[in-house]
Amino acid sequence: MAQAMKIAIVDDEQDMRQSISQWLALSGFDTETYPSAEEALRVLGPDYPGAVVSDIKMPGMDGMQFLKRLMSVDSALPVIMITGHGDVPMAVEAMRVGAYDFLEKPFNPDRMTELAKKATQFRRLTLDNRALRKELSDGNTLMKKLIGASPVMERLREDILDLGQADGHVLIDGETGTGKTLVAHALHAVGAKAGRKFVLMPCAAHDEETLARRLFGPMEEGEQLPALEEARGGTLVLEDIEALPQSLQARLLSWMNEQGTPAETRIVAISNLQEQGKSCEDVLRPDLYFRLAALKITLPPLRQRGEDILMLFSQFGEQFAEEYGCEPPQVSAQEAAQLLQAPWPGNIRQLTNVAERAVLQNRRGTGTIASLLMAENDEAQPVMTTEGKPLKEYVEAFERMLIDNTMRRHKGSIVSVMEELCLPRRTLNEKMAKYGLQRADYL
Repeated sequence: MAQAMKIAIVDDEQDMRQSISQWLALSGFDTETYPSAEEALRVLGPDYPGAVVSDIKMPGMDGMQFLKRLMSVDSALPVIMITGHGDVPMAVEAMRVGAYDFLEKPFNPDRMTELAKKATQFRRLTLDNRALRKELSDGNTLMKKLIGASPVMERLREDILDLGQADGHVLIDGETGTGKTLVAHALHAVGAKAGRKFVLMPCAAHDEETLARRLFGPMEEGEQLPALEEARGGTLVLEDIEALPQSLQARLLSWMNEQGTPAETRIVAISNLQEQGKSCEDVLRPDLYFRLAALKITLPPLRQRGEDILMLFSQFGEQFAEEYGCEPPQVSAQEAAQLLQAPWPGNIRQLTNVAERAVLQNRRGTGTIASLLMAENDEAQPVMTTEGKPLKEYVEAFERMLIDNTMRRHKGSIVSVMEELCLPRRTLNEKMAKYGLQRADYL
């Protein structure tokens, strides 16, 4: 469950500090108070998880000086300034410097709560975006997101590391929901251009005229640089490359030829072509296709990833259970077999949806995973893949999932796992070694 956002209250008057603190605490905020700007600055850093409420007139460092210091520490930190009656010019100046908003004394407490909610929502979004940007620039973090112990996933991670270091353009294809955009981020993050610009351009989201302007320019007043200019020296990802009109394919190819070798800016093209019997090669002009497909990654569909399906389902289930404040669903042997046999046309995206709904069902105490799979496939019976597997594979996949889940639940306590699964120490050790499970990963 999301934690309450903090509100730092800075005012030299004790009564004012306490009254604001008590009111905001009753409104669900985690408040902390400071009698001076100097004391507050010892705590308020660039990743402070909340907003600031400060009086303008204080002895020592006044509110305006305090605001300027905070803006130098983190210009996106929301600061609500409290001004005296008639101090509107000072409040306007505070807004110019970077204040989020201001309240004039005597203020309405409900207005204070409303502003605090908006400010903390803004702050949470800012911090989430920062965390996402950091995550998407961290090659190690991204590679860990490509979960799976199946041979196809091991090969995929190796391909990303190899092609990430190469200079050429890349084409990524695969079924919908397999994680192509995540792979594009990973290619950039593990390569030589990791610290440079990463720009994402969805080709299917614009008409031809708008797409031409956003790719090549000239941009309209107030718009950013065209994508090819913005990504200069870094990576430009073209999503839905098959939607790029023929005229723009020619312009893109001409631009690529002008760059020479090695290319200053890398193009990573993502194909989401779902038309039966057609591939990206059929819809792109041949010279552009072969320039892009010289380095190519095809993502495996989920149905080919074996026990990765159970591993992913368990991890998604735990994440959603934590989010909804309940226990993750326990998967039976029969349900594990059904998960492994399902065709998963929507791949990881579909599996994520099923895991979330399974958690919600489990919280209500109703429904089964089998019923979810039937609903997903809109059939009277669960739809199974045509690719049969030996019984031994189903048993081993379920066994691995069971040990993995139990180790997670007991945070790596071997004794607790032995007791719950009724396994002797040696047998548990042998099975963990067989399935590549390390106790250190659960501590």
